[in-house]
Amino acid sequence: MIETFHRFAKHAADAAGSPWAFLGTLVIVAAWLALGPVFRFSDSWQLTINTACSIVPTLMVFLIQNSQNRDSRVLQLKLDAVLADAGGEASAFVDLENLSSKDIERVAQRLLAMVQEKPEGI
Repeated sequence: MIETFHRFAKHAADAAGSPWAFLGTLVIVAAWLALGPVFRFSDSWQLTINTACSIVPTLMVFLIQNSQNRDSRVLQLKLDAVLADAGGEASAFVDLENLSSKDIERVAQRLLAMVQEKPEGI
């Protein structure tokens, strides 16, 4: 079930970011506006768009966040592979994202100190 959700989330996020999704949304809003006079701009007419404007973004947040989490994880793994392949001191930076905030700050301070110690032009 999880893999099915991941595939669905990826396809939904890709589709939502397409020009066709924008055009489709534009058509829906235009149709809703055109139907305003037919329904005499009633409360039900307004409630329709208000409900859609609440439900759709809420669902999309979860789908897009899922896709973004997966993309971020894959990017981290690729960077870890490059660092591991480089060996030496670079391999110490593999899996930094799992450190505590305090440890990450220590690493950042150490890197800043290393950069400041290097002679210019290198």
